[in-house]
This record gives sequence, C-alpha cells and structure tokens, in this order.
Amino acid sequence: MLVAGLDARFGRAPLVVPGGPVVSLTSFDPRLRSAHLTIASIGRGTLRPSRLILWLDELDHVAMPVPTLARLRRRGLEIRHCVDHGPHKKYLPYVSSIDHHTVPMVTADDDVLYPRRWLETLFADHLVRPDAVFAHRVNRITVRDGQLEPYVRWGRATDRRVTPRNYAVGIKGVLYPPHMLDALRQVGDGFVAVAPRSSDTWLHHRSLVAGVVTLPTLALRGRGFTPIRGVAKAPALLEQNVDAGRNDRVREALLSAEHVRAIVADDIEAITRA
Repeated sequence: MLVAGLDARFGRAPLVVPGGPVVSLTSFDPRLRSAHLTIASIGRGTLRPSRLILWLDELDHVAMPVPTLARLRRRGLEIRHCVDHGPHKKYLPYVSSIDHHTVPMVTADDDVLYPRRWLETLFADHLVRPDAVFAHRVNRITVRDGQLEPYVRWGRATDRRVTPRNYAVGIKGVLYPPHMLDALRQVGDGFVAVAPRSSDTWLHHRSLVAGVVTLPTLALRGRGFTPIRGVAKAPALLEQNVDAGRNDRVREALLSAEHVRAIVADDIEAITRA
C-alpha cells in the first residue's frame, strides 16, 4: 500500500499506453480519498491499460476531483460522469459509449490493490482465447439433487473446464471480450427492474444469453490482491447479495428454464442452443 501511495502522489510515468485493454471502474464519495491507491496499483502493472476510466455519478467530483485523483488525471486517468446505476457503473457507461467494440474491457473494484501482473495475465489469456470472459476469481455453481444450490455453497473454479456453471466475480477483475461488450451495449439498462444491485449475477446471465464462455485466469492463483484497509463499504452489497440471498433471488428471476437445465446437466452446448 505504501508503494501505491507514493506512486500516486509522486509518480510521473503515464498510467496508460497504447495496445492494452481498457480498464473501467467506479467509486463513490466515501472512497474517493483512497481510490487513488487502486488506480496507482493498476498503473504500475507490467501491462498498462490503453485507457483507464473512473466513472463517478457526482458532477462536482468530476469537475473538481480530490487532489490525489487530479494528479492521476494528469498522468492519463479519465474521470467521467455517469448515471448512478450502482455497481453497474463500472461497465455500463463505457460499453454504452462505443457503437462497435474492438478492444476488450476489464472491470476493477476501487478497494483493492492489484498485483503487477494482474492485467498482463488477463490479457494473455484473452489473446489465446479471444471469445471468452476471463476473471481472476470464478465461482462454480454447484448442483444437488437436480437443483442449483444457494450462492453461499458454490465453490471456486480452479481449472479451465468449459462449463455453464462458471460465474465471474468482479472483485479481482474481469475481462470482457469485444463481442460481449457489444451484447451488453445492446441490452443497456435492462437490469434496472430485476438486478439493480446485483451486477455479477446480471453479467453472468448476459454471458449465458450471448453464449460466451467464462474461464478463470489461473496464473496468479488469486494471490497478490490486497484489500485496502479502512475504506467505506458499499452500502450493504455483500450482506444483501450473499448473506441475505439476493443473488439467488435475482438468479432465479433471470435464468430461463432452458438455462437452468443446461447448468444442471453441465452442458455448454445446450447454452448456445437455448
């Protein structure tokens, strides 16, 4: 955390370079005084993004960002205004801004220090399989007696098996290929009625609809990600989505009977036919 803090305050190297994926993230008022640590850690990576965009829903913070973010803006950080769509802010404003995507986008959370090879390893996997979603943390849906088990009982995907049971978790970063971004642009804010606070579940659902495979990036084995201590928590997202079962309720509302059958049968081909 010390290194990221020093880099954010005194570093001069550009945070972005041509050729990499776009990195998109959001934040909110209580976290803005620590978000520079996350952004600096991304900018110190072995692969830097081609664009690094912070989406904020308060115009004042865009026009007059806190000093730490203003310094990073001079090094290539884009600070842009967006509608407040909660956790969907990290991807929706970007995917909606481009008519046809040709560059992958990676989402990040604002309360994590990312390891230096974070973006490099995601992008390396994308180059090998450019049709897939890749994430550093992928949960795997478990099935018992022909039923999908609750979210809290799911395990982790630790292999590259292609399965409709893989579910990308946003906290450690997710790479979305261009055709998935186009699909998200087309559906827009369709999450508002059913999944306004459950972005991971919505994005999993949309990947199934689009027939896009989700796979784990295994190079780092989940190591090197450091939570930033003392930051404000997003309003009850973890408690409501996981502990109170909102992810399960949203999933049940979103998944078609065909998708459920394909997940139970562990049949990725059935997903593409659904």
